Amino acid sequence: MKFEGTKTYVATEDLRVAVNAAIALERPLLVKGEPGTGKTVLAHEVARAIGAPIIEWHIKSTTKAQQGLYEYDAVSRLRDSQLGDARVQDIANYIKRGKLWEAFTYPTRPVLLIDEIDKADIEFPNDLLLELDRMEFYVYETGQQVKAQQRPVVIITSNNEKELPDAFLRRCFFHYIKFPDRETMMEIIKVHFDALKPRLINNALTAFYEIREMPGLKKKPSTSELLDWLKLLMVEDIDPEVLRERDPNKLIPPLYGALLKNEQDVTLFERLAFLARRERRGE
Repeated sequence: MKFEGTKTYVATEDLRVAVNAAIALERPLLVKGEPGTGKTVLAHEVARAIGAPIIEWHIKSTTKAQQGLYEYDAVSRLRDSQLGDARVQDIANYIKRGKLWEAFTYPTRPVLLIDEIDKADIEFPNDLLLELDRMEFYVYETGQQVKAQQRPVVIITSNNEKELPDAFLRRCFFHYIKFPDRETMMEIIKVHFDALKPRLINNALTAFYEIREMPGLKKKPSTSELLDWLKLLMVEDIDPEVLRERDPNKLIPPLYGALLKNEQDVTLFERLAFLARRERRGE
């Protein structure tokens, strides 16, 4: 069971090593990186590459660890008892299985994605330590012990919004997805586009990396945003030479809304254009 990347996902050598190491060690793979660098997609591609089903648990700020195991619906049971429903005799009818329970009891070895774990409360990772380590948990309402038939491949993503507990980190294999360099980005683009003109790609990449390197930028554009931008450039049939424009009046790139996501960064570009025009007038 080896991950070598797929036709639709460019995996660097260090990422392939990390995935295969986590699978061999049977430890969760904790993946960090900038938003838009393909952390969530990685789980789908690993599942596709090893021929495994994928179970997704998308974490929100209100998500509790217990929800990943199971939830007991006491309110529904009380209501049914008042209505004389015979289902109330079996408490198991009111146990809702969570994503970990689903993964533990899946007939074949699945890939379990725990997506954006850093969105939850700081205690969330600690509350899952035992279950992810032993791959089992106890259902108190029914007295049932749920144990994984075979350990799922667990991939956990984080956008680094908050620090994760050391005890949790010790149980994971860690990998940070570095932002792709120009050569890797070219490979990624070729996977997604067949008909882009080489000159358009080169000029767009130059403009893209110049934007990312701009000091003071609040949110750097990501890989996914670059792909959106390239698609728009192709749809609108933008002349590649426009992307090389150094006219201060046209400093902001065309269709910049695909790259710049807040007014502060747009204002920064406008201010730079104003300063460039003033310097030109002073020459």
